[in-house]
Amino acid sequence: MSTEQPQVVSDDPTVPESSAPPAKADPAAETSTVTKPADEAPHQRPKPESEPASPAGGKADSKPEPAAPAETKAGGKSEAAAPAELAAPTDSAPVKEAPAKEDPAKEEEPAKAGDKDTKGEPGKDADPKHADPKDRDPKDGDAKGSDTKGGDTKVETKVKEEPPRDPFAAFAPEPVRRPNRRQRIGRALGRFMAHEWTLATIGSIVLAVLMTWPTLRYPLHTLPQDFHDPALQAWQMAWTGHILLTDPAQLWNSNTFFPEPLSFAFSDTLLGYAPAGMLGDGPHAAILRYNIIFVLAHALATLGAYALVRQLGAGRTGAVVAGVAYTFAPWMLAQAGHLHIVSNGGIPLALAMLARGHGYSFAHGYRDDRRHAGWAFAGWLVAAWQLSLGFGIGLVFAYVLGALALAALFTWYWRKAWRWTVKRRFGGRLVVADILGGLAFAATGALLSLPYFDVAHQHPEATRRVQDLEAYAPPLSGFFIAPPESLIWGNLHENAREGLRWAPEMAVLPGYVLYALAFAGIFFSVWRLRHRLLLVAGVLVTGILAMGPNFFGGKYTYLPLFNNLPGWDGLRTPGRLMLWTTLLLGILAAGAVSALVRRVNDIATLRVTRRPGVLLRLVTLVPLLLVLAEGLNTTPHPAVPPQPEVMRTEAGPLIVLPFNLTYEQTVMLWSTTRFQPVVNGGSGFTPVRQERTREAAETFPDQASVDYLRELGVKTVVMLRDELSGTPWQATANLPVDSLGIQREEIGDTIVFRL
Repeated sequence: MSTEQPQVVSDDPTVPESSAPPAKADPAAETSTVTKPADEAPHQRPKPESEPASPAGGKADSKPEPAAPAETKAGGKSEAAAPAELAAPTDSAPVKEAPAKEDPAKEEEPAKAGDKDTKGEPGKDADPKHADPKDRDPKDGDAKGSDTKGGDTKVETKVKEEPPRDPFAAFAPEPVRRPNRRQRIGRALGRFMAHEWTLATIGSIVLAVLMTWPTLRYPLHTLPQDFHDPALQAWQMAWTGHILLTDPAQLWNSNTFFPEPLSFAFSDTLLGYAPAGMLGDGPHAAILRYNIIFVLAHALATLGAYALVRQLGAGRTGAVVAGVAYTFAPWMLAQAGHLHIVSNGGIPLALAMLARGHGYSFAHGYRDDRRHAGWAFAGWLVAAWQLSLGFGIGLVFAYVLGALALAALFTWYWRKAWRWTVKRRFGGRLVVADILGGLAFAATGALLSLPYFDVAHQHPEATRRVQDLEAYAPPLSGFFIAPPESLIWGNLHENAREGLRWAPEMAVLPGYVLYALAFAGIFFSVWRLRHRLLLVAGVLVTGILAMGPNFFGGKYTYLPLFNNLPGWDGLRTPGRLMLWTTLLLGILAAGAVSALVRRVNDIATLRVTRRPGVLLRLVTLVPLLLVLAEGLNTTPHPAVPPQPEVMRTEAGPLIVLPFNLTYEQTVMLWSTTRFQPVVNGGSGFTPVRQERTREAAETFPDQASVDYLRELGVKTVVMLRDELSGTPWQATANLPVDSLGIQREEIGDTIVFRL
């Protein structure tokens, strides 16, 4: 084998190529040419031993020749047509060159770095190997052809290559165009509308509208359940909005129960709805506001329970079942007239936010990489807002939240010391968020409780007694009896309700379907065993507390809380603790439904055809449909009596007769036009002074009653002519009053006495 090394061809155009001695093509050199980069391969190509003579007397062929060999493939074969010298180095015969127009596939092949692209011109030699470097034009960057005359060869080299063309560009999809502003906004809206929480929110609102129908059918004239407590709560929202805009310092001294101070603290305030109360005035606006808030409260309860169960780790279907069961449980239908009880969505929503902010779930436990101080702080704020709606359910929520905080703190330190092998951080930001949020929650509770403590001090009659608890606490049978508002069970349980002293608070059935799903969740669930046991324990504890003194006298259960915990003695309805029982049952049921969905999906994926899989997945909706069926209601929606004209003109203070519990809350609603002081008012208790006023007004108009009302500060007495039948004022309404020094005037359907 020859040891002669191939002569490297210089890329300097000033060095003639013919100055190098010819070298034989060595196989090793050819191999090295293949393995080197494409930009170096043409310069290291060995010179052939012999050159073919130019045909026709040394004149070049008019057909161009490829400029350089293309990059070779494995095995030594070239992708493009190689020069004749490389294909047959020992053959000295002239080789016929390729035609000028090559195959399109070869023409569109990307040019390799260092290759020389030439175009032949007629009558000139196009072989770059025989080109004389002296004839090259260094200023011309494109190899436009070759000229061979008398042995002189001129080659124009390519200095700057054109971008390679992709042979498959014609078959590729069109490039993605950059969206304009309108398209970007549309895509952002599309992503927002398709997000899980957007769909959950919209679904909760739509479901609330349907399940509370016909609340929004006549939203300006009707109220759900009755027009007593709903009228009171409609006035409360209107009062908070009005007084915060006019004189916030007089918030607790409302225009009702004149002349009692702190009358706004005689019942739960719904203070958290104050922004809504700032919109509109008058009874119609108050009724419309109440109906809208009533529907949105159901939507928030569904969304809050859904968010909590999703955060704990259940699937979407299970979370929907839990949300629906929590909001539309049969026992909750009897609370349709109590907006402060229906407005419970802040409880599960705050718990969900706090759990997310602390990176906790049943499925994964505590994960420090999922901590988010913002969510934790927002959870505390939502909890404070829920507390501002009233202490009826807010007080128990405050104690539960405190107990959960202590339990979480103890568990953290215990696991950090004994269980966790890897250090898990809590984070300074999260600590700050918890401190600030906890202080905001505590401050809200403290500030709101101050007027209630003053009212309890000024009105001992407002204190609850054990006898009051017995009148409202449900027995064990009440957990299986539905209220009359239930479409499915109302009529069927009519006889069973006759054995209850006060069915609206004692018929506390959370749902038979919910019972069944929760029981299945004990054995078949996505929750871990310890979580299931904790949920079962919570269901039993809250259920026992809901029975109040009816569980073995409550000596070791409810009464210790009633006698020792601050504020607990203000709760007269233990049965409303079923709110927590229903929530825990819903979480257990969600575990069972989520496990069912997972199992069905696993089976459906093994099916060959699609139809059985779809039918199997539809089976998972059966629990949801059953829970919805149990939540259907027959709640009445009576029309509110129209506002008398005098309530829009008289400045007060005034009293409206009949002065009894039937129209007390309605008069409060009528006063939302001017918010003039009125003696009328209804709440959870009756102040002593109001009771005396009621007794004195029974003989009106006479001298004793007139003197008493004047001393009280009343200037106007309004009698509702159409409502006097069967009352003490039916016979005295038309008596002469000239001797009493008062004036009598009839305005519409009312009789007005000015004192």
